[in-house]
Amino acid sequence: MQYGTRIGNHEGDVKYDPAFSPMPLPGWRFVTICHRWLAPPANFRATVQVCSFAFLAKPSKAHDVIRKITLLSVIICALALAVYFYAHHNWHPLPSGTMIDRVVVEKAARKLSIFRDGRRLKSYRVALGRSPIGPKEKEGDMKTPEGIYKIDSRNAQSSFHLALHISYPSNDDNTRAAERGVSAGFDIMIHGIRNGLGWMGAFYRRNDWTAGCIALTDEEIEELWRITPDGTTIEIRP
Repeated sequence: MQYGTRIGNHEGDVKYDPAFSPMPLPGWRFVTICHRWLAPPANFRATVQVCSFAFLAKPSKAHDVIRKITLLSVIICALALAVYFYAHHNWHPLPSGTMIDRVVVEKAARKLSIFRDGRRLKSYRVALGRSPIGPKEKEGDMKTPEGIYKIDSRNAQSSFHLALHISYPSNDDNTRAAERGVSAGFDIMIHGIRNGLGWMGAFYRRNDWTAGCIALTDEEIEELWRITPDGTTIEIRP
């Protein structure tokens, strides 16, 4: 808000202070609000008028700005929904009652495929241990095992949503580890995302992040949990 001052005893005696009476910007208009005081000295009657100028945007310009902000908000919301859908959608869900008899993990391709009677039903993208190349050799090496195992148990209270336990280490794994004087490790699972981070969805696959397990999204492990009976064979290939 800026102010100009007019002092005088008739309309011709007008003086504006340029410092307080700026010209309106192009495309803008101003509204003048005036306040009058009568100050009657002994020898003359002076009229003091203080005018305040409020610069206002053209209504059409304001409407354009609001329209653009609304359009941008709609676009951002649509993109956010699309990203969420991509990250959490379970593509090609299997029908109720489906059961599988074999799981094959291809480490190099970061792919887990499920089979029934030799026919592949579906494949999932996975994340592996933080050191994914080569077979697991000892506890703490962050490698995912390689070999043929079984799904031998499950944990509905897992810290990673749901977990299917793999029967690693086998007798051969224990023998090789003992020859090196180390522990072969244990608790290798197929599981979801760490509890509290499920919102990441498919974006968890940007890096291999587990301690040697095989990770799916929460939506995918829910499906695999439903269709995989205990005793199912799992083959983990290099």
